[in-house]
Amino acid sequence: MRLAAAAAGLSGVAAGYIVNVDRATRQGQDLAVVLANYFSMFTIVSTLMSVAALTAAAVWARMHPHAAREPLAIALAMGVVTAPMLLLGVVYNVLLRGGPSGAALSDSAGIAMLDTYAIEMLHVVLPLYFLADLLFATKRHSIPWWGLAAFAAYPLTWLAYTMVRGELVADPSGASPFWYPYPFLDPHGPGGWGSAIVYIVGIFVAFVAIGAGIIAIDRYRERRSSHHTTSTTPTIGAVAA
Repeated sequence: MRLAAAAAGLSGVAAGYIVNVDRATRQGQDLAVVLANYFSMFTIVSTLMSVAALTAAAVWARMHPHAAREPLAIALAMGVVTAPMLLLGVVYNVLLRGGPSGAALSDSAGIAMLDTYAIEMLHVVLPLYFLADLLFATKRHSIPWWGLAAFAAYPLTWLAYTMVRGELVADPSGASPFWYPYPFLDPHGPGGWGSAIVYIVGIFVAFVAIGAGIIAIDRYRERRSSHHTTSTTPTIGAVAA
């Protein structure tokens, strides 16, 4: 299942790549800038990280079929990517669904279908898979509470990179001398920096809350599993009797 999810994630990234190449070619945009922007988006970075984590977890499971628990490193990797994938599902479907599409001006039905496929795969299907993995996957290792710092490091790094880069890169369409991947992060909008900061803080708080929920669920599941194993293992006295 994890390998299948990794393949699905790659297919979504590939579909989005084709859509962006088509748009750049059709509108005469700088392809290098368009692709640099594409691979700077939180969705794409998070998905590629997810593919790596899912693949590593699946390979480890194949190599250690009789292990009771995955190692902490695998658990941390899965947790670090589960948090942004769940956040993506919430943020896209609450704030961005219905916004302008990368293939909106294309005359090609195929490109429009690829665009829809990429959007739904990366913002709906994968987040739902990660939720199912969190709740039902076997052999998950609990994550210490200090792991929350590792969870927070990724969005903070991405936000710093994005807000600095946004002022240095012009919109490939020529509409503005800056480019931000998501409209609610654009400090040049009606609300200015105040609005952007409110969204940044709100999303970061939501991210930390999701991360805390992931750790709590993993720890609860491991405690429950350990309790079940202990309660079903006969004692020496019981065996002797």
